[in-house]
Amino acid sequence: MTEHPINIAALRREYTQGGLRRVDLTAEPMDLFEKWLKQACAAQLPDATAMSVGTVDKNGQPYQRLVLLKHFNKQGMVFYTNLGSRKASHLVHNPRISLHFPWHALERQVLLLGRAEQLSVNEVMKYFYSRPRDSQIGTWVSCQSSCISDRSVLENKFLELKQKFKKREVPLPSFWGGYQISIEAMEFWQGGKHRLHDRFLYQREDRGWRIDRLAP
Repeated sequence: MTEHPINIAALRREYTQGGLRRVDLTAEPMDLFEKWLKQACAAQLPDATAMSVGTVDKNGQPYQRLVLLKHFNKQGMVFYTNLGSRKASHLVHNPRISLHFPWHALERQVLLLGRAEQLSVNEVMKYFYSRPRDSQIGTWVSCQSSCISDRSVLENKFLELKQKFKKREVPLPSFWGGYQISIEAMEFWQGGKHRLHDRFLYQREDRGWRIDRLAP
């Protein structure tokens, strides 16, 4: 313990940047998400597309990690990953997933609940070859979530593969893919004064959306 520990219980601030009213909502949750994402990018928030991805293992233990959103539309959201990773192994036995966007600087959060479905090879290939070449090579280097002795293992493997693929196209690894997350529910959170935050929950209902205001 440090000599002068931080009193974390006393750390607080007021949320004053604005509210969220029903009149501000859109019929489709992804339309409001797109508006908020554009504002997060315009505000130059670091890693505005970063989202916490929550999955659950076969023992019911939840895990979270940050992943970058790479595409979205009214059907859902897309991210890419190593198919041998921890998150991918979880999704094999339980496709339910949560995504969370923590836009603290704008006093906003977005939570999405849904199901993950693996993308086709053609969809994955299209994105893979849009990446920088070094990122393509980096995909081959890591056996994600496995134990390694030290960082030099990765660095040496990267140099080895960079030389191997020097005069040809980097092939798409069979162990790398992506997921489309279909939306079952989305919650939009806007900070408010005196901890009276605004929260609206969209839940899929037949062919439309039920929208409820939640207590903060």
